[in-house]
Amino acid sequence: MTQPTVFPDLVDTLAHVPSHGPVHAARQQRDKTTAATQGSLQALLDPALPQITLAERLLAAAYTARLTPAPELAAHYLERLQDLGGAAPAVAAALAARQHDTIAEPRLRAILAYTHRLATQPATGSQATLQALQQAGLDTAAVVALSQLVAFVSYQARVVAGVRALASHPGAPAPAAEVAATPAAPAAPLQPLAINGYVDHALTWSAWLDTVQLEQATPEQLEVLEASHPKAKTSDYYLLLVQQPEILRQRQIAFNAIMYAPGGLSRAERELAATVVSRVNGCVYCASVHAERFGQLAKRNDVIAQVFTDPQGAGTSAREKAIVQASIVLTREPAGDLAPTLAALRAQGLDDLQILDLVHAVAVFGWANRLMLNLGAPD
Repeated sequence: MTQPTVFPDLVDTLAHVPSHGPVHAARQQRDKTTAATQGSLQALLDPALPQITLAERLLAAAYTARLTPAPELAAHYLERLQDLGGAAPAVAAALAARQHDTIAEPRLRAILAYTHRLATQPATGSQATLQALQQAGLDTAAVVALSQLVAFVSYQARVVAGVRALASHPGAPAPAAEVAATPAAPAAPLQPLAINGYVDHALTWSAWLDTVQLEQATPEQLEVLEASHPKAKTSDYYLLLVQQPEILRQRQIAFNAIMYAPGGLSRAERELAATVVSRVNGCVYCASVHAERFGQLAKRNDVIAQVFTDPQGAGTSAREKAIVQASIVLTREPAGDLAPTLAALRAQGLDDLQILDLVHAVAVFGWANRLMLNLGAPD
């Protein structure tokens, strides 16, 4: 893989984060997430990736940002596309009008149709959708790269939106220690949940595309699998995504940094946010995994039952309600006015680092849900 060009951190640039202040300090405390976010961008736009050109990837990135909508992010990708020679006027017009079906070239039309579905209707993925990409000439590694790119830009747009809101409405500096925010554990064991098709025990998942066979894996693929997850070598999810090992490596670094970093938002609250996003996006698999983890950490699942029933009204306390509402708003309306959402979170005692952790958790599950919903299905 060639060494990609290093660009300035896009989140800081597009969110207009001052070089001093609580938001800058919070971002420094989450430097692993920042570095892996930028590393993911570098890997996804590596000119050396085969089977899907850099121009096609930049068009997909720009289209994802336009659909989100995230205008400044879309402008960034279009500017990079111009550096390659730009897009044909008809393609540029189709992107601006969100009308990919008017594009004459079949391969690009298939790429942008998939981009539209993944960015705006992630729960509608199917094997037939992937077959359309394959018929347009994309092999499995190219489909993985495209899926990761669209899901990443969806994540990136929400991080930019959340950080921009924080930078525009900064609060108090973050404390050094984590705030425990979940009630004491009840004496009775948890009763398993099965509500509206969602459960709070982890399901399994099968890929719709061919996965890497361990005996045929490259040393780099094996290294990434070993670093990704203890069960990665037996998981269809990881064995599919490792078709693009460097992209998976950076994504997993970001995920682990977001969900397991010390301090800031409690682990249970991050899992609650993950479950809410997965419920809103319709990802039964992700909801099952992270509902179970919330129960393990909080020793209760009452709020999970509420999320499965109706996320809009979920929360057993004012703090939980604020976290749930923020997760819904950033998932559904990242381009909206987030100031009221920030005010509600701060009214419940969340500081800038905790809110940044929440933004990251919501955003990364927009990324995860899109992959799970469009590259396979729970068993």
